[in-house]
Amino acid sequence: MEQAFLVGLADIADGVTRRIERAGAELGGLLFEPVIRLGVTGLSRAGKTVFITSLVANLMDRGRMPQLQAAASGAIRAVWLQPQPDDTVPRFDYERHLAALTGPEPHWPDGTRHVSQLRLSLKVQPSGLIAGLSGPRTVHLDIVDYPGEWLLDLGLLERSYSDWSAHVLGRARARGAGADAGVLLAALEAADPAADFAEPQAQTLASAYTDWLRTARSLGLSDCTPGRFLLPGEMAGSPVLTFAPLPPAPGAGRRSLWREMERRYEAYKGQVVKPFFRDHFARIDRQIVLTDTLGAIHAGPRAVEELRGAMTDILRAFRPGRNTWLSGILGKRVERILFAATKADHLHHSQHPRLTAIMEALLADARRRADFAGAATAAMSIAALRATVEETVRHEGRSLDCVRGRLLEGGRQAALHPGDLPEDPALLLGPAREGAKRWLDGDYRVMDFAPARLSMRPGEGPPHIRLDRAAEFLFGDRLR
Repeated sequence: MEQAFLVGLADIADGVTRRIERAGAELGGLLFEPVIRLGVTGLSRAGKTVFITSLVANLMDRGRMPQLQAAASGAIRAVWLQPQPDDTVPRFDYERHLAALTGPEPHWPDGTRHVSQLRLSLKVQPSGLIAGLSGPRTVHLDIVDYPGEWLLDLGLLERSYSDWSAHVLGRARARGAGADAGVLLAALEAADPAADFAEPQAQTLASAYTDWLRTARSLGLSDCTPGRFLLPGEMAGSPVLTFAPLPPAPGAGRRSLWREMERRYEAYKGQVVKPFFRDHFARIDRQIVLTDTLGAIHAGPRAVEELRGAMTDILRAFRPGRNTWLSGILGKRVERILFAATKADHLHHSQHPRLTAIMEALLADARRRADFAGAATAAMSIAALRATVEETVRHEGRSLDCVRGRLLEGGRQAALHPGDLPEDPALLLGPAREGAKRWLDGDYRVMDFAPARLSMRPGEGPPHIRLDRAAEFLFGDRLR
């Protein structure tokens, strides 16, 4: 008890110190060269790397950014890359990713597997009353890239091991055999939580649980925590990543399998989750969360419901409330949060308002469930890199609005009519919330398109859909 009190006291003191340091840094930034820390995250296959690469390229060459007011007005005089400020954080490999997207044989770059960072500096001419009193100022945009799976780990901080186990086992039974739940449940049923702990058994159970998470992610499902099981990095094989959910074991002894699994779960929270949020997440000013909403719709009602739940958990991360388990970790709230449905180029533009309406409905539902307040939020449909063109084709006597692009498999050109999204988002969210197995009306298809071969004029970045509007919402106010 005394030790726990001292640890808690140390956490509070550390949190106060960090907040004072941040306040001093922010004050200095306001007086000299302000810094905007933009967090970029997203769930599996949402396109974080492509978003950052295209955003940086389009800020450096702003011919395709008319909805970013500072670019349209000419207030942005120059943009350049600088060494990142955090020496211990890997640099986002912008040049290699841009070459992958814009080379003679363009291809999608590797996805995010760890935290990375990039600093972009913008020379901006102030507007308004002080425009004539000062020259251009420098604003630094620090882009912090991190896996969305790590963000969802935040929900673990408020759950005990027994609560988390019950949640996971209930989810596994609900998902059914389609996500390899049978293999996981069989392995857990064969284990005796009250028996003495044995490392080989722990490794077997952790492996079965990790395989289940991988399968769930491949099916488009969002709730895949702990996130480091999917992206272990240097922690692969460590005890902190070698645990699994277990059914209740009342009276289990100190040396039992259940107690050791509980200890490792708590170690994961204390040694992996909390440091990430303290060192990276707590310093973010603005945040974009990318979602593969079309992929979730294609995967079915269960995937859409899990996406809604993930958005709720993410909003809770940004609005902890008073005296909660995050009070000692988060020193300030994120000012603006954008939820963006990516791959809008997989739809004809006539369908974009419907995709945006679905995102807005998911966000409104998540806001209500998370009891969220205190930051500006928005939903949008975007394509950070446009990989298709639009065309209308005749099929069975009627005209279909399609998109055409180069297929990832084989490279041939193909046209896609993915199906019409409903005008009323409730027609999707209702069945998802009620646990429907499949959509009763509508057949929503997706294709995997490769990046298009680009021919860009001087002063233009890569083609996109609403990337400039996303930038205006996220940090446009800080460039005036």
